[in-house]
Amino acid sequence: MAFSRDTSGSRRELFPEIAPYGSGYLSVGDGHSVYWEQAGNPTGQPALFLHGGPGAGAGSVHRRFFDPRIWRAVLFDQRGAGRSRPLGRLEENSTPHLIADIEALRQHLGIERWLLFGGSWGSTLALAYAQAHPDRVIGCVLRGIFLGRDSEVDWFLHGIRGVFPDAHAQFVGFLPEAERGDILNAYRRRLDDPDPRIHGPAARAWSVYEGSCSTLLPHPDMVSTFSRDRAALGLARIEAHYFAHRLFLPPEGLLGHMDRIRHIPAEIVQGRYDMVCPPVSAFELASHWPAARLTVIPDAGHSALEPGTRAALLAGLDRFAAA
Repeated sequence: MAFSRDTSGSRRELFPEIAPYGSGYLSVGDGHSVYWEQAGNPTGQPALFLHGGPGAGAGSVHRRFFDPRIWRAVLFDQRGAGRSRPLGRLEENSTPHLIADIEALRQHLGIERWLLFGGSWGSTLALAYAQAHPDRVIGCVLRGIFLGRDSEVDWFLHGIRGVFPDAHAQFVGFLPEAERGDILNAYRRRLDDPDPRIHGPAARAWSVYEGSCSTLLPHPDMVSTFSRDRAALGLARIEAHYFAHRLFLPPEGLLGHMDRIRHIPAEIVQGRYDMVCPPVSAFELASHWPAARLTVIPDAGHSALEPGTRAALLAGLDRFAAA
């Protein structure tokens, strides 16, 4: 593991807005169709963007991390998320299903090997996919590491209160007092209810909580984005579903299979003050990954769009492009 502290003060901007040059829906069975798109250079180096959540979906801003002269960027919305159909569907929705979907998409697009780029849950899924298919992975650029462990889920549901007591109070205060002893299942009962009058407010409360804790400094626009009905439902319903099933990961966890990918080069970018996915997970991952380089951003929280994190992610992609 190589380790660096980002002290450059670099504030690189994302690449300009770019439209996809191709998109579509891929039927993956079980009643699910996943939305996919490609942007950049059709003959460039393939890179797969893995969004967070689970359930958050990909957006147009995520295309802008990839230099369109170099990268053939592939983005997709995971089962039940974003533009994939049907929205918020939990049946046949698990980590092994998502890994199989990624493989189906790779084959559908005729890609031999690709770079994985993801943050938060996107880092979890990148690791799970790479461990299942190491021969298909060129390298990884990961941010805001989440390993899906019980301690990390407990931190999200309870521990953040120590840093964001106001946001946590609103999150818990949405529930009747008698149900606050089991936050996860109290929310799940509402999020899984088919009535929009019940699942809608619960989804907004869950998503606003996450958005409120995602940046070092307050960012009202980000909180507003998290609170939009469609985005909130996919994120909250699927995230709670995955949390309740321990992220559908093996009992030994992702660190238990690092031998499969220890040779694959990786750039890990971690905000020092990430309160959604605290830095300890990034340090532990890097300590198990000899080919990884960990960069800690001293003035950042969880979001990929914070200036220091954004710059480090772009620099990580640059290093792979130049390799």
